[in-house]
Amino acid sequence: MRLHPLAFPALIAATGASAAALSTVCTSSYVTDSLPSIVGIEFGSVSAVAVYNYSVAAGNSYPGVSGRNFCNISVAYSHTLKNDSVRARFQSETKPSLANATVKVNVYYYLPAPRQWSSRFLATGGGGFSINSGLSGLEGGLVYNAAVGLTDGGFGSLTTVLTDVLIPANGTMAWDLLVNLAYLSIHEMTEIGTGMATNFYTNTSKVYTYYQGCSEGGREGWSQVQRYGTQYDGAVIGAPAFRQAFQQPNHFWPQIQQTVAGYVPNTCEIQKLVNDTIDACDALDGKKDGVIGRTDLCRLHYNASSSIGSTYSCAASSGSSSGGGMGPVGASGGSGATPAQNGSITAKSVAAWNALIDGPYDSKGRHLYVGFQPGNQGASDVAGSYNSTSSTYYASASGLGGQWIDMFLNDIDSEELSLEGVTADNLRAWILQGYQKYTDTLMTVWPDLEDFQQSGGKVIHYHGEADNSIPTFYEQGIDALGDFYKLFLIPGAGHCSPAADNGPFPQTMIGSIIDWVEHGVAPEKVLNATILQGDLEGTRQDICAFSTRPEWKGNATVQPECVWPDREALAAWYPTLDSIPLSVYGLA
Repeated sequence: MRLHPLAFPALIAATGASAAALSTVCTSSYVTDSLPSIVGIEFGSVSAVAVYNYSVAAGNSYPGVSGRNFCNISVAYSHTLKNDSVRARFQSETKPSLANATVKVNVYYYLPAPRQWSSRFLATGGGGFSINSGLSGLEGGLVYNAAVGLTDGGFGSLTTVLTDVLIPANGTMAWDLLVNLAYLSIHEMTEIGTGMATNFYTNTSKVYTYYQGCSEGGREGWSQVQRYGTQYDGAVIGAPAFRQAFQQPNHFWPQIQQTVAGYVPNTCEIQKLVNDTIDACDALDGKKDGVIGRTDLCRLHYNASSSIGSTYSCAASSGSSSGGGMGPVGASGGSGATPAQNGSITAKSVAAWNALIDGPYDSKGRHLYVGFQPGNQGASDVAGSYNSTSSTYYASASGLGGQWIDMFLNDIDSEELSLEGVTADNLRAWILQGYQKYTDTLMTVWPDLEDFQQSGGKVIHYHGEADNSIPTFYEQGIDALGDFYKLFLIPGAGHCSPAADNGPFPQTMIGSIIDWVEHGVAPEKVLNATILQGDLEGTRQDICAFSTRPEWKGNATVQPECVWPDREALAAWYPTLDSIPLSVYGLA
């Protein structure tokens, strides 16, 4: 199944400007005159429409706001690929390309009225295999009076994703469009947007440039600060979908384990194991609230085998989409209509669940990649799909992970992957193939942030501990990066959003990065967050900067203390990955 974002134009916002001032500058001719001159870019059509008294509903990553006036702008541009830097990158290679084509890219902006201009530009990214997240990824700019932009990457429309256009014919890959997704189009959208804003507001000497994105948008964010470090002042990056060669095949490990073991669990079994894990580990942080705040302690002190023999029961379901949201989900297990389910948890049920938690191992017992944290809602990767004809559950491998294997590795326009005869060593071979194919080109980049750091750039990096799409693990030594980089693991949060009731989520992240960059107020120990759902909705609950972890002492209504985990608990975040002969941690 292909995931498509909502189609909305990008935003550059402001409040309080007079209608006369906005109508004077919000014209296609004025915007055209404000476009920057960029080598290799040829601008096409430009449109500009004034919008008044616009309201933004609160989202996970920004609070609500009303009364915004702005200029809604779209700009088309192109570069002939056989002459530009995109094509030059592959001139010495035999990979098929769109060498003789001209790709038109569309970028979209909202420009605020001049009197309220705050000298900010916010670039946004996408999710899945989309290069933009539509309105949901853009309205944060309106809240903070910042210019905001998005791009269609040259795919043809805002709702067209890369996999719709990646394979023109089996055996042929549109490498130029892959380059656009990998890093180029967001860079160009930012370069155009920042330059246009500078020219549009003639009294502007400094435009602070920010980035915000999660999942694929998080990977895109790292691609920007790595490749174009001096272009950005700050970035808010969530659950980055990097290490694609590892990340995408990793989703098939539970299905491979089930195929080999000859047992496929149903959704009710998996939900029972999730619930038992939460019940057992909830209070390990000192507070019983339905949220696992210390997944490291849960991993050390709880084993799902304690659920063996317990019973489960679920009513019939009409079906739902697979989990994982905007991330690179691998399996479609657990979706579709199912009958009523009941039974007892067995050792085979636990083995299927532990495959998700522990991650994949090769035939020699070496660790290939990381698993997911305890308590994640993992049915999309573990639970089988139901066959109504045979009344059985089967292991299913499809979706974005299947597209990665078929399209990106084999240049085949397909997303359904057969698991017949597939073993852990096939998984290892896929990982190596993907690494070798993409390391020096696009989706894998050595994480060099020197230019970004030396130019004063700042990063707020967040990741839900209950993320069931992209696993959470980090390398030792990140504490030494605190002068420009802060990592926050969000208890109970899923993929780019809240998951557990009563779990906090950092809704004002853009405000936090602005405070850090423009006012020198760093989130030294905690990141402000709010509980967005559940009985405690609206309550503030701070999130501790990693490597410290939350611990509640005494009165559970106060903020948690941020404590240093002991050596054993800290080591739970740094698994030894010894199957692949390269530094997995060093790959972005």
